[in-house]
Amino acid sequence: MGVCHAIRQACAAVAAESTYIRVDEGELGRLADRLAAGSLQPGGDDPARRLQGSDQTTLAYILTLDSVNFGSGWFPRLRKRPGMSGYFTVATALEERFAAEGAWSAEDLCALDARVLARVLGQDPGDADVAELMALYARALNDLGRFLLDGYAGRFAGPVEQADGCAEALVEILARMPFFEDVCEWRGRRVPFYKRAQITASDLALAFEGKGWGAFRDLERLTLFADNLVPHVLRCEGALVYDAALAARIDEEALLEAGSQPEVEIRACGVHAVERLVALLGERGVATTAHHLDHVLWDRGQEPSYKARPRHRARCVFY
Repeated sequence: MGVCHAIRQACAAVAAESTYIRVDEGELGRLADRLAAGSLQPGGDDPARRLQGSDQTTLAYILTLDSVNFGSGWFPRLRKRPGMSGYFTVATALEERFAAEGAWSAEDLCALDARVLARVLGQDPGDADVAELMALYARALNDLGRFLLDGYAGRFAGPVEQADGCAEALVEILARMPFFEDVCEWRGRRVPFYKRAQITASDLALAFEGKGWGAFRDLERLTLFADNLVPHVLRCEGALVYDAALAARIDEEALLEAGSQPEVEIRACGVHAVERLVALLGERGVATTAHHLDHVLWDRGQEPSYKARPRHRARCVFY
């Protein structure tokens, strides 16, 4: 049935037996009512959703950005630009670098190190936590460079062309890289998420407006891009209810262990809740998809009322 079916199936199983998280069907229905009565158009200005000069530069930018589209557990330590989150700080700095000097080649990516990335992203390499994240970013981009050189003669278009218009195929291709292999274990069960591999296909579709390298015939198969923001929005809306002790830890801004039972349950219940939202909106005559709702809810999470409340943080390379 495909990798996205496996994600849905595993996350539904986790949600059915979750210890730390409960999906509140009543509040989910009320959220569906509010969404159906409003606009389901994403409202943010994400650099990953727009052209970056030429088509070649846009393609390279999206693959490069989504290779380092993680680090939320370190973001409180980042030197952020005024009014920007950690993600937007990184995305904007990369956008400016590409505009000024062009895209890094696959060979360039292989040679990048943490000091260069700290300079490009405007970060302090003397901060141990920040240095740790920059080293992970360097490794992620080194991996991308080697992946492109080994399999595609260094061409950014290679994996997209191999996917041949199938978003699920692109997910599986990108998941060959270690930092894209977003799979956890929960009570002995394999739980895949593939957050960044999925969002790469979605970003390509948005930036290229469904044409060329953004033409995928199966985008509706994509799931929620499970991170720490959309589950947070669902929690704020009352649709996800956290165990009291876990909620207190998150509200105190304590780090959760990546891959731990509560951390996996937050992500999995977020995926399942969005699947239920898609179904509930359909019952209300509003056709949508999980990946579209991800953008809507993620953009909502940029609003001050949601940012004022702590979300869960875990240090991992998947989100």
